[in-house]
Amino acid sequence: MPQTPPFKGQLNTGGYNNNLYETKEQGYPGLYYHGSNLVSGSLEALIHHLVPTVDYYPDLRLRKITPKILQLLTEWTETFPYDFRDERMMRSLKELTHRLASGDEVYKKAVGQMSQGLIRRLTVLSQYEEALVKINGTAAERLTALKAKSQAAVQRDLLSICNDPFTVAQQLTHIELERLSYIGPEEFVQAFVHKDPLENDKSCFSDRKKASNLEAYVDWFNRLSYLVATEICLPVKKKHRARVMEFFIDVARECYNIGNFNSLMAIISGMNMSPVSRLKKTWSKIKTAKFDILEHQMDPSSNFYNYRTALRGATQRSITANSTREKIVIPFFSLLIKDIYFLNEGCANRLQNGLINFEKFWELAKQVSEFMTWKQVECPFEKDRKILQHLLTAPVFTEDALYLASYESEGPENNMEKDRWKSLRSTLLSRV
Repeated sequence: MPQTPPFKGQLNTGGYNNNLYETKEQGYPGLYYHGSNLVSGSLEALIHHLVPTVDYYPDLRLRKITPKILQLLTEWTETFPYDFRDERMMRSLKELTHRLASGDEVYKKAVGQMSQGLIRRLTVLSQYEEALVKINGTAAERLTALKAKSQAAVQRDLLSICNDPFTVAQQLTHIELERLSYIGPEEFVQAFVHKDPLENDKSCFSDRKKASNLEAYVDWFNRLSYLVATEICLPVKKKHRARVMEFFIDVARECYNIGNFNSLMAIISGMNMSPVSRLKKTWSKIKTAKFDILEHQMDPSSNFYNYRTALRGATQRSITANSTREKIVIPFFSLLIKDIYFLNEGCANRLQNGLINFEKFWELAKQVSEFMTWKQVECPFEKDRKILQHLLTAPVFTEDALYLASYESEGPENNMEKDRWKSLRSTLLSRV
């Protein structure tokens, strides 16, 4: 995000002051100045003031402001490429850059580089979205194939592919960083935007852009949680289930050490699901001290105080890092979304005098900018295709299927569980 410094001392949050803000007579109506400095104005007036037309040029000659406009457009296309998926936006961009570059080879070259970069970014984003569709399709096909098999046929588990917790944590970090890298800052805006009643609805670009990478990342968290629960509930033998539990505890600990808090929380969530937590005989076979420590770190009490402390430590480590591995910070994403949501809902977009509440938007920009720094880190670990394929496409059970597998592993303990077990057997097995 553009790092423009805040206007210290210029924001008057107590109300509108006619003596401080005056309309510049020679300027466009609707612009307010303090001395010779423009400090506020309506959106329409600001656009009219900044953008040259056939019969209007801003105060400076077009030749002088063209580099600034090109710089703005370059930052825009690099940071918010999804904006230009809209054909109308792309058409307007072409018209404006054609006017700016007319008759000047230097500007033509700059416009060409900017356009090529934008097309490249849009192509990469489209390819990534297509890859997600294929991955989800493969996962669905594998689940259907598993359901079609006999009850004795059990899918291959993660431990049979890799029994090294650190390697699995590295592969999880690969997935996390890749999916983070495709989430644009505009998606946070789209997720929480509400129509401002003070804005008119005349803009022809008011449609929301098609950007779903934020939702895809949340879906990944849910998938990992259910994958952990599935891997634990599937084994028939108690000894095997206990080994899988211990393995995921070790994977979670390695995720914590790496700075991958999202995978850590997903694993903890999976192990705390009711179909897993009810396996008391299995839990009795493992040493839970390490798991208790991890749960303590991610304890939601006091607004996730322990996690926030650990996140600050990881962030500081990232700032002073000497290696790419030390730069990794992958936040617990659902909590990040929650923080941004409440910041957005708790503060008005505009002050009572109708001016934009810059303080709110600076704070939002601060949080999103920090996220943008984290998502730009390239994963330093070597990829393992087999592990990645399993993590992304292995069949994942629904909650009902998990309960049935759990009851099959450790029988119902009371009448309520017995009734549910019978109902699930009748319902789920009839679909096979």
